[in-house]
Amino acid sequence: MQGKIIKGIAGFYYVYIEEVGAIYECKAKGVFRNKKIKPLVGDNCLVDIVDEENLKGNITEILERKNSLIRPAFANIDQAMVIFAVIQPDINYNLLDRFLVYMDYQDVDTVVVFNKVDIATKEEIDELESIYNKCGCRLIWVSTYDKTGVDEVLECLKGKTTVLAGPSGVGKSSLTNLILPEEVNATGEVSKIGRGRHTTRHSEIFNVSPNTYIADTPGFTSLNPPDIEKEELRFYFEEFKEHEGNCRFNGCVHVNEPDCSVKKALADGQISKRRYQSYIEIFDELKNKKKY
Repeated sequence: MQGKIIKGIAGFYYVYIEEVGAIYECKAKGVFRNKKIKPLVGDNCLVDIVDEENLKGNITEILERKNSLIRPAFANIDQAMVIFAVIQPDINYNLLDRFLVYMDYQDVDTVVVFNKVDIATKEEIDELESIYNKCGCRLIWVSTYDKTGVDEVLECLKGKTTVLAGPSGVGKSSLTNLILPEEVNATGEVSKIGRGRHTTRHSEIFNVSPNTYIADTPGFTSLNPPDIEKEELRFYFEEFKEHEGNCRFNGCVHVNEPDCSVKKALADGQISKRRYQSYIEIFDELKNKKKY
């Protein structure tokens, strides 16, 4: 039977077989270790059922992967959805921008969800809009309190496997609760605290509807930039692209060079100062990174 690995813990892999609507506890055959293949959450696989009554089986084959992410470690991801709060907590721009760079580096489309619009002012929302409206990602504005924007999130997820990510305290778990079907929330497959709120302690995939999955991740507070040269970073900031090739010097990295088209656009307000600041911060980190 064919299924999808939705969770891996201590050498056991939990495989959801959509055809029968059941989750099987499986072990991976030794051949994977011999070939140095590590099954990933999100892998599509073939399973031999060894105990139908107790839902146990063996993974016999990992099917060809569409992609495999380094961090978070998932396979066959169609898009990433990163959740940040407009306020409470204050947005960590550098962390968000690092995430956008990291997903672009892994060639994964990203959707940015800004939560807590119900307690934010119009000025605060407009400021975020002005910073990220040219970042190359779809922006969705939501409130998990009054469910503003949740339908748009569900529409965006439909028919795709989406990795959800975001720092702690931004409402990612609350949004996940609204996305997951009631029957999933009601089972022990979802950890709960307090008044039944979903929390994440490990990477896991949930089936939302036919052919629709969300890959939930633990909250993160830091993210190293991808392993790229500092000269390559400019290609991961969408706002810079229309100005590439217009600088005085070929290979301009838009930092200290004269007659830089990107810095001119920055001065003219065409590029967000906040986004450019993140660019400089990440650029300096890559520049100062020790080479081994």
